[in-house]
Amino acid sequence: MKKQLKTTFLICTIALFIGSCSSDDGSVFDTPIPDNTGGDDGDDTDEPEVATIVFNEAVPSSNITSASASGEAGTNVTGRVIFTSDATTQRRMYITQNYLGQGEMPFSSFDLESDDLDKALKADGSIDLDGATKKEIDFSFPLPVPDIENGEIVYSFWTTTGKGDFRDSSKRLALGVGQITVTVGTGANPVAAVREFTDIKLFAPAQDGSTESFFSLLNETVYRIDVGPEFRAFWDFGYYYGASGASAEDNASFASTEQYDASFGFDVEGLKPGAEEENAATETLNQMFFATSTTIDVAAFDAIALNSELNFITSSSAQKITNLSVGDIIEFVDNYGKKGLIKITAIEPGFNNNDFIEFDVKIQP
Repeated sequence: MKKQLKTTFLICTIALFIGSCSSDDGSVFDTPIPDNTGGDDGDDTDEPEVATIVFNEAVPSSNITSASASGEAGTNVTGRVIFTSDATTQRRMYITQNYLGQGEMPFSSFDLESDDLDKALKADGSIDLDGATKKEIDFSFPLPVPDIENGEIVYSFWTTTGKGDFRDSSKRLALGVGQITVTVGTGANPVAAVREFTDIKLFAPAQDGSTESFFSLLNETVYRIDVGPEFRAFWDFGYYYGASGASAEDNASFASTEQYDASFGFDVEGLKPGAEEENAATETLNQMFFATSTTIDVAAFDAIALNSELNFITSSSAQKITNLSVGDIIEFVDNYGKKGLIKITAIEPGFNNNDFIEFDVKIQP
């Protein structure tokens, strides 16, 4: 199932040709868009209607927050996004893709045709809106339709005043959120499956943040903290093993990113923002709440396939869980309200940096 989800995500990535009507000279967004007008000779040469979302901070009554387009497998539909700010400076644009109701994922798979476009992408996958004076963004792009009979692909767009969060559009929100929905056939999506991650391995931490000790439920990626603050919103929880400075009785343990330093007993370098970082005073770390499952065993974990089968989970108040053993099933609710389960599959006990824990995850899309 994991391979299938990856394949479908890759199939529907957009080759994005960014263009703009911005007043900023030399913008990477400067290319024309279809004008939706045909010739005067009565022949059938009209361009198809462009699905367009509009946000105008000065005239909010003109906003168009959603648009739709019908597509046929193997063709493209065109989308257009216009964001015009007044008092607010737009510094980044975030785009997510929800394919067949399987959950919003960061979208940054652009067809970069120049060095200028390459420079427009930030490390977290957002678009740098050309500096501190960016007020108007206007671009169009083709949305290729994958080979499906029925379903919806929803793209969400918003801008921020600084580093945002793909899973929380309210974080430093400037304008948005707008959505373009591409409908194929009846538009009916299949029953939502859980997202599955297998054989995830986290290592006992080094205080300098150089070990792969943290995990992101967003993109199933293991992180070192020293990769930098661009990815701070990606980190959900980390692993540690009881050691001097922490409770020796903790042994193999998980802790949310927010509570990690307090649980581990040491401050991991780079986990919290430094005073020199932009927006340091308002930066947040992800919470996550754990509980040992009393109703799900290994066999039941393996059998879970649908999103609805995780609805029974309720959030605890504990942001760490300790004394983990192979075969344990852990219930969790993440910072964004998604429910899931973790199955512990292997532990190499100890607090040396090559000691580890291995596990599988099932989480709601």
